[in-house]
Amino acid sequence: MSHNGAIGGIDLGGTKIQAAVVDARHEVLGQARRETPASGGPDAIVAEMAAALGEASDAAGIETDSLLGVGVGSPGTVDAPAGTVAQASNLSEWSKPFPLSQRLEEALGTRVALGNDVQVAVDAEFALGAARHHDSVLGVFWGTGVGGGLVLDGKPWLGRGAGAEFGHMVVEQGGARCPCGRRGCVEAYAGRGAMEDRARKLAGKGRETVLFEIMEERGRTRLRSGIWSRALDRDDELAHELMGRAVEALGAGIASAVNLLDIGAVVIGGGLGTRLGEPYVKKISKAMRPHLFVDDRPPEVSLAALGDLGGAIGATLLIAR
Repeated sequence: MSHNGAIGGIDLGGTKIQAAVVDARHEVLGQARRETPASGGPDAIVAEMAAALGEASDAAGIETDSLLGVGVGSPGTVDAPAGTVAQASNLSEWSKPFPLSQRLEEALGTRVALGNDVQVAVDAEFALGAARHHDSVLGVFWGTGVGGGLVLDGKPWLGRGAGAEFGHMVVEQGGARCPCGRRGCVEAYAGRGAMEDRARKLAGKGRETVLFEIMEERGRTRLRSGIWSRALDRDDELAHELMGRAVEALGAGIASAVNLLDIGAVVIGGGLGTRLGEPYVKKISKAMRPHLFVDDRPPEVSLAALGDLGGAIGATLLIAR
């Protein structure tokens, strides 16, 4: 069975590495997912990325060196022409520029192209997913942090290299401290990391919550998306309170972006967005409404259609056919 035209994609995240192999019609032929090593620096992470893609290729019945190429969506500062990634702060010992393309090319035997993790996921939703009928879209990726991506008039908008940092839209002057060190950013209220810090602080002051019991039951050390989802199902008051605060911040931030750009489509993805799904997309859309300047034609707010695989599928788009 010949698969000329098969392409690999890797979505590198803080907790997981998702790999996929797609055919010329972007149908997924094989996929694999591995934990992102928490120590050992870029070398350990690259080894795991290569292993994940090898596994996805095996599932597709293709050798990695016969792929047209492999696209990678990475966090941090991505210099695509140089093939390097730097300042990936949620990854082990990854601050200096690391030659990611070259190392992966050596391991996989095919060419590698790099892109920003959130932007490639937004590109996938634009080309193949929830925003395919629109010419402009804001992607909001709600997970450990709050990432953003923009496509304006059919082209990814990267600004001078750090565009679309939606998580750092300010929704409250002098507000809550964000993991970035500043105050009042969307991420300070809606990022899973910031929400967990606040939950720990309040639980430490005696607030009752099942969040940490569920975390221990499930053998986790962090409040992953599934834990929030279970706590909400159990009607945990603190989980509802923090989630309500997150939704308000997301709504205000999205409305501000829409007031600036007047785009017609917003796509909500990321670990929490995907896990909480449609009901929360509706809540965010409702929280956005009071802040819209032109409120008689709100943008279409929809759930990312490609789910967990969106990043890996988007990464395959980096390899031109």
